[in-house]
Amino acid sequence: MKILIKGAGDLATGIAYEFWLAGHQVLMTDIEIPLAVRRTVSFSRAVYEGEAQVEQAKGVLVRNLEEALRTMRAGGIAVIVDEQAKIREEYRPDILIDSIMAKRNLGTRIGDAPVVIGIGPGFTAGLDCHYVIETQRGPSLGQVIREGSAIPNTGIPGEIAGYTIERLIRASASGVIEPQVRIGDLVKKGQLVAVTGGVPVYAQMSGIVRGMLQEDVQVEKGLKIGDIDAREKKEYCVTISDKARKIGRGAMEAAFGKD
Repeated sequence: MKILIKGAGDLATGIAYEFWLAGHQVLMTDIEIPLAVRRTVSFSRAVYEGEAQVEQAKGVLVRNLEEALRTMRAGGIAVIVDEQAKIREEYRPDILIDSIMAKRNLGTRIGDAPVVIGIGPGFTAGLDCHYVIETQRGPSLGQVIREGSAIPNTGIPGEIAGYTIERLIRASASGVIEPQVRIGDLVKKGQLVAVTGGVPVYAQMSGIVRGMLQEDVQVEKGLKIGDIDAREKKEYCVTISDKARKIGRGAMEAAFGKD
C-alpha cells in the first residue's frame, strides 16, 4: 500500500514506523524548517541532515517522486519538503494521514485518498476524513473514532512521572534559539538550558533533556522548544514513545480494520 503522511515529527514518525514495519511504502511531507522538539526520534531531521535513523528505519530526504520511489523501493522512508503535500496528486496514495498536529485542519479533505485519517483534534470523522485517532493520554489514547472528533486540546501536556506543564521548555522571547544543553543531558531545576532572542530559558524541573530544537531556528515567545523527562532514562531519548506507538497502531487499525 502507498502511504502518505503529512508531518514528520515524533508522533508522525511513530505512525510511519508502524506502517513501514508492516511492509508498506511510506512517503512523508514536512515544512522547510521543521520544529520537532524530539528530533532524535523524528524523521523530520532528514530535512536538515539528509538522513534520519529512528530505531530500525531510515528516513531519507528526497526532492521529487522519482527519488521517493527509489528510496522506498530500497527499504527506506522518503521525506520531502512539501508544506501543501502537493505530491499527493502524482503519488496518489491509498492512505493519507494528516499528523501535522496543528490542532486544526490545514487543508486535508476526505476525498484526498481512498482512506483519510486525521490525527488528534481539528478533524471530524465523516466530514473531512474517514477516521480520527485520539491523541490525548489516558484510556482512549490511540482509539479509532469513526464518527465525531478527538478530545479538544487542553494546552496541558500529558503526565509523565507525575509532571505535566513543568516538562516543557518554552521560548522566553522571540528570536533565534541557542541551546545550552543537548538531548540526553541531565539538568537540574533552575539550570540554564537555552537562550531565545537573547533571553535565558531555565529548566522548570530536574531530569533528562528528551527533546530540544536545533540551534539557529527562529522561534516565537512561548513556543515549545524542549522537553524534560523525570525518568532520566537515556533510551527514552532515542526510542519511539509509547504514545506515538499507540497512535501508530490506532492508525493501522483504522486503515486495515485490525490492530
